Amino acid sequence: MGYIFYTGPEYEFFLFELDERGKPTTTPSDSGRYFDLLPLDEGDLVRKKATHHLNALGYDVEASHHEVAPGQHELDLRYTDALTSADRVLTLKHGVKTVALEHYLHATFMPKPLHGICGSGMHVHQSLMTPSGRNVFFSKKTKDGLSRICKWFIGGTLRYAKETCAILASWVNSYKRLVPGFEAPVHISWAHRNRSALVRVPPGREIKTRVEMRNPDPSGNPYLQYAVMLAAGLKGIEDKIEPPDPVERDIYKLSEAQLKQYQISPLPGNLLEALNELEGSELITETLGSHNSSHFLYIKRQEWEDYNSQVTGWEIDNFLSVL
Repeated sequence: MGYIFYTGPEYEFFLFELDERGKPTTTPSDSGRYFDLLPLDEGDLVRKKATHHLNALGYDVEASHHEVAPGQHELDLRYTDALTSADRVLTLKHGVKTVALEHYLHATFMPKPLHGICGSGMHVHQSLMTPSGRNVFFSKKTKDGLSRICKWFIGGTLRYAKETCAILASWVNSYKRLVPGFEAPVHISWAHRNRSALVRVPPGREIKTRVEMRNPDPSGNPYLQYAVMLAAGLKGIEDKIEPPDPVERDIYKLSEAQLKQYQISPLPGNLLEALNELEGSELITETLGSHNSSHFLYIKRQEWEDYNSQVTGWEIDNFLSVL
């Protein structure tokens, strides 16, 4: 189509302490909160040192800060073409883990390592540019500054959200993060300011006009994640798929009748549901190829079957003495 696909990921991760044998524990490295600057601790040093190394490679870390949960941090990479961005993601993960070990900490990109607190996402900012550097998502002629191409891209993203979900959130644990109340999307909708929506259009227009996808997590394969996000958006442009109106209300608090009124449907609730959506998807098969998609399905169905057959501590605690 003559466009260049640009992505800018926001990478969240946890830092946990190690035990006397050097094995990771579930003890957060600090008790800090969102954007906490003090006190200076080992976790803060890990994040700053990793940022320094990444900037030295020319990756241009745009933001580096403490996240909501204890021991949770975020690094945001400046947007670049998708292939370069995916390469940088792998370097970022390796670098953060290496620096963490130097400080006797364990860095994990597991989506939901602890119950009852926020999980780690990988919000991906996307835009389409011409070779001359013009952002085709922007339009001076519309009230919201979004072009028809941008709206169609959003339309395709929403239309195929169920089919792409298993790639964007690709582990059993991914769906422990995608639950209400933690700024993670559980329904298919878009908005400008609403952080409970699946797709958000952040402030900033002209060159900064972008579409933020909020259900990917940092444990996935960025090459596959970017590929299916792009494919869904381009399919929206090709078929001129109009999105519904944006919903700025807190979607977690909407009734079933209101969800129907706003044309909002749920994302898959677990990995099995997501795999069932992916299995029949012509878009995914065409994008990844039949070899990759069939092998992905085989491996992930094995993961689900293994997980589903486990007897968890929660079941023992709640059922053993009463059933």
